[in-house]
Amino acid sequence: MKAMVKKIQIDFDKCTGCRHCETACSLAHTDKNTVNPYQSRIKVCMDMDNGWNFPVIAGPYTDAKCTARNYAIISGQRFNLCMLCRAACPEKPYFFEPGTEVPLKCDLCGEPPDPCCVKWCTSDALSLIEVEEEVEQEG
Repeated sequence: MKAMVKKIQIDFDKCTGCRHCETACSLAHTDKNTVNPYQSRIKVCMDMDNGWNFPVIAGPYTDAKCTARNYAIISGQRFNLCMLCRAACPEKPYFFEPGTEVPLKCDLCGEPPDPCCVKWCTSDALSLIEVEEEVEQEG
């Protein structure tokens, strides 16, 4: 069955690497109103040599390391897709709850979706969009 689903869209060309999205997400997911980057469901990966910034949003958990070593060409530069992958997996330790190793996943900051990362993105690199997608029918 198809349904309209809200998702965060990333415009990599607009990302400045300010990491306001990480800070806002961290604040939304701590109970002490403290900034803890390890609580953030979004990470900004940076390529300092070329000035590239790649926001990556935590996705589903997988207990297996990826065996694919694929690359993407973005504006003439070659990047390892592992860096851009959303999965929490044994290969990348940054989408796990500190101390418990529980996988983190973006929850769009609740119901209705109101993602803090989108609200605090000063460069408009993040936006909340609605797309038609195949969904599993409950019941």
